[in-house]
Formats: sequence, structure tokens, C-alpha cells
Amino acid sequence: MLLPRVSHVSEGWLMSRFSVLSPGTERRHLAGAPRPAGYMALGRRDEAGPWLLAPVPHGAAFDPASPGTVSAPLGTSVPVAAAARFQQMALLGLNRAPAGTGCTGALVLGSGPVALGCVLELRRRGAAEVRVVTSRERPPIATVPGVECLRHEGAGTADTVIDTTGAPERALPLLAPGGVLGLLGTPFPRAELPALAVHRNGWTVVGMQELAPAAPDAYRSAYATAAAWLTENVGPGVVARWCRIVPGSLAPEVFRQLRDGGRLAEPVVIFDWEAE
Repeated sequence: MLLPRVSHVSEGWLMSRFSVLSPGTERRHLAGAPRPAGYMALGRRDEAGPWLLAPVPHGAAFDPASPGTVSAPLGTSVPVAAAARFQQMALLGLNRAPAGTGCTGALVLGSGPVALGCVLELRRRGAAEVRVVTSRERPPIATVPGVECLRHEGAGTADTVIDTTGAPERALPLLAPGGVLGLLGTPFPRAELPALAVHRNGWTVVGMQELAPAAPDAYRSAYATAAAWLTENVGPGVVARWCRIVPGSLAPEVFRQLRDGGRLAEPVVIFDWEAE
């Protein structure tokens, strides 16, 4: 349910100037009980201040002190602030992987924003190359340095597989004995992993939910780390190629595409609520 943008805010609250689309999250919302659409909104106190991101509906106002709000380093561009939000998920998730889990040669399933964030985080951790399995033709994620996009991958060859699609059962045939399967994308309610196969192959399955228990301030620190790394090592201009900024007035059309199974080519979609 896409609500109209708010027209005024309470004292001390911030107006959403931009908001970020999460296709998987929004599709689950569209398929379930009616609820306000939205994933992450951007606002700031003044033009010289940092972007603050809060988990509120598209176009909503928010209290900067509300739980889950993060702050981008001063000078962070809007595309970097949005992309860092997905890299933050991977940073927190990979922190849960067993010691010694390799990054180079990791296999990522999917090519959407969560996959993009995962690839960027693997690169930040030193991965020289990352293989991405996707059915999409010429996905923008292929332009990330070190990424190789594949339609298929050899059975049982990957020591580390990270699923960003919500269908982790597709990852099992690709996983080598003794390998690690990371569940970064939220699994669909009916997704299942065969316990006997996990047992016999010695696989380690890691839940990578970003809000799982972690050290104090880990959530905010992970976001700041991702945003700073993107700005300093990738650059705002490059990150902008993976993003599409859409006027907020066109948000209903984007949601119709999602409902019908479509999506924009760029993995990160940002609504501009001041461009009507």
C-alpha cells in the first residue's frame, strides 16, 4: 500500500527527501496483508548536514532518534547512501560466517540490490573475484570490478555460496562438501533445506539477518563503514551507475511493475520525493 507523501512534519522530525526500494521486501508486502510500502527513507536537518536513513514508509517523516536510524558520513552522495544500506546488510551477515570462510571465489546467487551489496562487501574484504549466478541478461552488477556473471555454475564446486534471492534450496547443488551457505536474502516462507543433506555434506548454514543480535552499535558502525568505503574506493560516479533515481510521482508505476513481476534494470531504485 503506497501512501501519499506527508506534507508537514512535527517539530524535530525530518521530511523524507528520498527513499529506497527493496524489491524483495516490497513484493512480500504486496502479497501479504495491506501495510504501508517502504524500506528506507533519507532526510537531513540542513543542506550541510549528513544524510540520515530510517526504516519508515516511502515519503514519510521520521524522528532522527528513532530505532534503526543510521547516519551517513558527511558528504556522502544519495546513490552512495542508498547502496551502502545494502552493503551494510552483507557486512553484518558476513561477520557471522565461521572464521576462515573465504571471500575470493565466493558464489553469489542473484543480481538485485542485496546481491550488489554482497558483491561490494566481498570486494571490500579483499575478494579479487566474485562469481554471480543470475538469469538476467547483462545485469548492471556485472560492471562491478572483479565480478563474473554466470547463467550456471558447476555442481558442488563452491566453498562459499551466498543466496540473496530468498530461495536457498537453489544454492545447495552448487555447494562443495564442507562448504558454507549464507542466507542473506530473506527466505520465502515455504523455503526448505534438507536436514539430511546438510548433515551428510557437513555444510554450515549461516543466517545473515541484519537485525540478528550483535554487539552494541554494530548496526550503525557497519553502515558508516560501508558508506565511507564506497565513497573512498569506488566513487560516487561509479555507484550512481547502479542506481536509478525516479520522481516520487512515478512510484505507483514502479509498484505496478513489481506486482506484475517486472523491475527496473538498475538494482538500486531511489524515489525523489521533491521531484514531482
